[in-house]
Amino acid sequence: MIPLWIGEKSAIIRRVAYLCKALFPSPRTGQNRYHRGMNLLRTLATVSGLTLLSRILGFVRDFVIARTFGAGMLTDAFFVAFRLPNLLRRLFAEGAFSQAFVPLLAEYRNQRGETETKQLIDRVATALSLIVALVAMLGVVGAPLLITITAPGFSADPDKFALTVTLTRISFPYILFMALVALSAGILNTWSRFALPAFTPVLLNLSFIGMALFAAPYFDPPILALAWAVFLGGILQLALQLPALRRIGMLPRFDFSLSDPGVRRVLKLMAPAVLGVSVAQISLLINTIFASFLVSGSVSWLYYADRLMEFPAGLLGAALGTILLPSLAKAHSGDNPQEFSALLDWGLRLTFMLTLPAAISLAILGVPLISTLFQHGAFTTTDVLQTRQALAAYSIGLIGLILVKVLAPGFYARQNIKTPVQIALITLVATQAMNLAFIRDFKHAGLALSIGLASCLNAVLLYRGLRRREDYLPRPGWDIFLFKLALALSSLAATLWFGMGKEADWLVAPAVERGVRLFVLVSAGVFAYFATLWLLGFRLHDFHQRRAS
Repeated sequence: MIPLWIGEKSAIIRRVAYLCKALFPSPRTGQNRYHRGMNLLRTLATVSGLTLLSRILGFVRDFVIARTFGAGMLTDAFFVAFRLPNLLRRLFAEGAFSQAFVPLLAEYRNQRGETETKQLIDRVATALSLIVALVAMLGVVGAPLLITITAPGFSADPDKFALTVTLTRISFPYILFMALVALSAGILNTWSRFALPAFTPVLLNLSFIGMALFAAPYFDPPILALAWAVFLGGILQLALQLPALRRIGMLPRFDFSLSDPGVRRVLKLMAPAVLGVSVAQISLLINTIFASFLVSGSVSWLYYADRLMEFPAGLLGAALGTILLPSLAKAHSGDNPQEFSALLDWGLRLTFMLTLPAAISLAILGVPLISTLFQHGAFTTTDVLQTRQALAAYSIGLIGLILVKVLAPGFYARQNIKTPVQIALITLVATQAMNLAFIRDFKHAGLALSIGLASCLNAVLLYRGLRRREDYLPRPGWDIFLFKLALALSSLAATLWFGMGKEADWLVAPAVERGVRLFVLVSAGVFAYFATLWLLGFRLHDFHQRRAS
C-alpha cells in the first residue's frame, strides 16, 4: 500500500494489528484460537515489514534506473528481457510450483513423518532443478525467437532487437536460481520460518542498485549492468537460504526419481496450476506484445506503473498468500472446515481494510508519487504524466489482484486444480478482448485497465467457486464492516484530494519540496483513515467484549 505505508512503518503495523483485533473477533473456541489469531497477525506484521523493506529498496532501485537510463529504447529493451525470466519465475516459483508443492509438503509433514518428508524434498528438488535448467538453456539459445514472439514490434529496429536478445541471454538463468529459492521458501514457510524468505528479495534490489550505480560505466552499453544484476541477485538469494535449510535438516540432496508418487503428484498439480495462478503474469506478457507496437517508452511507462501497483500487492497480497497457504493446507489435512473458512474470512477482511485505501490513494496521488519517486535525470514530465495514466488504470483492479492472492490458496490448499484453471482461461480470454477494445482509445493505459478489470473478474469467480462448494462461509458482520470502511475511505479521499493541490505544481517543484509535501500529505491521509475507523468504534476492548459474550 504505497502511500499508506511510507514513513513510520512500525507505528502503522502496530495500528493495523490493533484495528485487526477489533475488526476481526475470533470465534468462541477458547484461548487456543485467540493465540493462533494473534500469531497470524504477528506473522503478517513480520512478513509485511520485511516485504516493506524490499519494496522500499525496490523504489530506490527504480529511482536509480530511472535517473540513470530514463524511459526509452534502452529501458524498453531491458524490461522486455527481464519480463521473460520474471514471468517464468512466477510460473516455476511463486506461482504454480509453490501452490502445488506447499500443500503436499504440509500433508507429508503432518501425516507421514520426517523421513518420507525429506525424501519428497530431495526428489522434488532434483526434478525441479533439472527441468528448469533445461528451460533456462533453451531460453538462452532461443532468445531471438522469444523476442520475436513476445515483442514483435522490436523487429523493426535491429539495434533494439539485438540488445534485447543480449539482455535476455544474460538474465535468463535467473529462473533456475529463483525456482530453487521458491523451493527453499516453501520448505521454510511450512516450518513456520517466514522471516528469511520474506527478506530474500532485498538482495535482488541491492544487486540492481549496486550494479546500476557502480558497475554501469564499465559496460558497453551500460544497460548490460542491469542484466548482470539479475544474474547476481539470483545467486545471492539462493545462497542466503541454504544455511537455514541445513539448520532444520531439510537441505535437499540429489535423488532423481520421476516415478516417486510425491513427485508425480507435484508435477500433476503444477502443470495446470501454471495457468491457474499466473494468469496475471501471462496477461502482462501479452500486454508487452501490444505495447511493443506503441510509441517508444510505452513499455517503460507500464513497468513503472506496475512497480507502484505491485507495492501494495506484495506488501499485503504476497504476505497474506505466504502465511495463508500453509495454514489452509494444515486445516484441510486436519479435516477442520471451520478453521479453513475462518482463515479465509480473516484474510478477506484484511484485504478490504488495507487494499481499498491503497487503491484510492494510488488513483489520487499518481502525479505526486511518480514525480517524487522518478522525475529525476532522464525521467521527464511527459514520462510522469504517461505513467500516471497507467497507474490510475491499474488502481481500479488492485482489490481484485490481492483478492486473487487470498482466494486462490483456498483451492490449492485442497489440491483443487480444475476450478482455478477454468477461471484462469475465462479471465485470460476476457483480458485480451479488453486489450483489443481499449488500446485504440487509451493506448498503454488501456492495457493496464484490462489487467485490472480482469483481476476483479478472476476474484469474483474464485469467490463464487468457494461459496458454491461451501468451503468459505462468511462470518457475521460484513454489512456494518463495509459501511464503516466506506465512511473511512471517504474521509481519506477528501483529505488527499484537497490536500494535494494542483498537479502542475508537483511537476515543477524542487525534489526536496516534493518529498516533504508528499510525506505530510501521506501522513494526513493515514491519520484521516485510521482516525475515522477509531471514531466509528473500533477498539481493542470491543474484541475482548465479543470474546466474553
